[in-house]
Amino acid sequence: MNRYPLWKNVLVVVALALGLLYTLPNFFGEVPAVQVSSVKATIKIEPKLISRIEDLLKEAGISQNGLFADQNSIRVRLADTDAQLKAKDAIERALNPDPTNASYSVALNLLSASPAWLTGMHALPMYLGLDLRGGVHFLLQVDMKGALTKRLDSTGADLRSLLRDKNIRHGGITREGQSLVIKFREADLREKAKTALADSQPDLLLVEAADGADMKLVATLKLPAEKRIQEFAIKQNITTLHNRINELGVAEPVIQQQGADRIVVQLPGVQDTAKAKDILGRTATLEVRMVDDENSSNPAVMEQAAKGQPPVGTEYYVERGGHGLLVKKQVVLTGERLTDAQAGFDGQTQEAAVHLMLDSAGARIFKDVTRDNVGKRMAILLIEKGKGEVVTAPVIRTEIGGGRVQISGRMSTTEASDVALLLRAGSLAAPMDIIEERTIGPSLGADNISKGFHSTSWGFMAIAVFMMSYYLLFGLVSVLALSANLLLLVALLSLLQATLTLPGIAAIALTLGMAIDANVLINERVREELRFGSSPQAAITAGYERAWATILDSNVTTLIAGVALLIFGSGPVRGFAVVHCLGILTSIFSSVVVSRAMVNVIYGRRRKLDGLSIGQVWKPGVVADPASSTAAAK
Repeated sequence: MNRYPLWKNVLVVVALALGLLYTLPNFFGEVPAVQVSSVKATIKIEPKLISRIEDLLKEAGISQNGLFADQNSIRVRLADTDAQLKAKDAIERALNPDPTNASYSVALNLLSASPAWLTGMHALPMYLGLDLRGGVHFLLQVDMKGALTKRLDSTGADLRSLLRDKNIRHGGITREGQSLVIKFREADLREKAKTALADSQPDLLLVEAADGADMKLVATLKLPAEKRIQEFAIKQNITTLHNRINELGVAEPVIQQQGADRIVVQLPGVQDTAKAKDILGRTATLEVRMVDDENSSNPAVMEQAAKGQPPVGTEYYVERGGHGLLVKKQVVLTGERLTDAQAGFDGQTQEAAVHLMLDSAGARIFKDVTRDNVGKRMAILLIEKGKGEVVTAPVIRTEIGGGRVQISGRMSTTEASDVALLLRAGSLAAPMDIIEERTIGPSLGADNISKGFHSTSWGFMAIAVFMMSYYLLFGLVSVLALSANLLLLVALLSLLQATLTLPGIAAIALTLGMAIDANVLINERVREELRFGSSPQAAITAGYERAWATILDSNVTTLIAGVALLIFGSGPVRGFAVVHCLGILTSIFSSVVVSRAMVNVIYGRRRKLDGLSIGQVWKPGVVADPASSTAAAK
């Protein structure tokens, strides 16, 4: 008799039920939606904003089918495109009364039409890639030479400060190409400068040269330093692009490095190329200024400043929490002096804090400013498109030297991470140019989905017809197991919120072909056991057990190739590899465990069987040795 223990039957039923649950959202399609996200560091997405949006829609007479919030945005699901456009206009007018100084990004989007009970269980559909949903594709070239030039200009200012502090006279510092040239009148001064610079600037390669009566010291960046600067520029630009693309409300954007100096950006669902290019090419700078504490504490002055009449020499901003602030126009430091920003904790109070690192010139300026302004507030601003916002405005407790700065006070760990990210990646580390641009329309994406779906369906039906005609009832079991495999694969992709692309659909079709191969091995093994005179029950047991080793070997070797594609591939290759690897895992479970469970249900409880519905079992004239046949099958 062939019976599974209860726990195995329960496992199969639970797996199939969960597979069906997490596959269902993919059949409901998408409906129009509006996404609201913050475009300012000082404004966070809070729960009370959901109530406000809900009230706005009620006042406008617009019915919505659900509001969904996460850490970065609020999404409103609507019935049709007319309601979507009306909702966008109503929310835009209420949340951004001044369009030139918008606080929120209100973008058109698409959401799954799944019922609320499915969404509440985090059963969400797969994301569709650019080739299936339509959108825009950009290939950006990072100006690595510009990143090095920017670093050299900053280093030149550091060298001037250092030589001035060491009382070493020089004839000027100029940048010539990718090197810094320092002129001296005396060889002794050049030697002193070389010693001082070698100790404080380990990234520079110093070479002596002469030009007539002038003694020169030529400083160039060492190769490891150049590589480190270029890698940092790529990473910082990618982080900055992630922050900016959040404003577009794009689901699952693709932003990844390609080669040594290029970045690929794919924005599924975005058709407004001009807006996307504007956001990607945006420039932002960081500024450190002193707060006008005297006028900021005067309610009458603040009231006038809020109306657009701040005192002379100041500007009015709103800091975190919505409180007004008067900041002096004089810039103390810019973001060019900031080398790093990391979230951490205050060593004394254990409060969340942000730790900053300044270059040598920035450290000297910061030391002088903090010494002269103890007890006063210093504002750190992010300036973008001529508009500024206060990221944080801490009180200066003591003189800060050494280039290490700590910002703390009334911050959560999440806020500290956000501030560090903004300070570290508020602007692009190097200029970028768009060298390739493609727009894929939604109709082409729909056509790709249709073709991919039909090719997979026809392939499945062809396999089903062959298996049922050749293996009869066992063929039907194999087809049902193959259906379970497809169900579990789609459920896994939906559960992981993977992005499905055309190569992914090709991987699904390939997985179906590979999965049925395991059932062919099992069915042929059962037939072979019947030829050797085994009873039907014994043939089922031996067929599954002896085919298992072959199935495992073939799937493991294929999985190794899939993992290699996943590790070393990129773009479409990586998308193919993800579906391929998941498909192998689900096929092992469905072809062996699920099909065996169904065979057990059909034949397991019957002690005596006259035969199995597995097609014609050919009786050979001479019965071969079972052991040798088993070895040959493997």
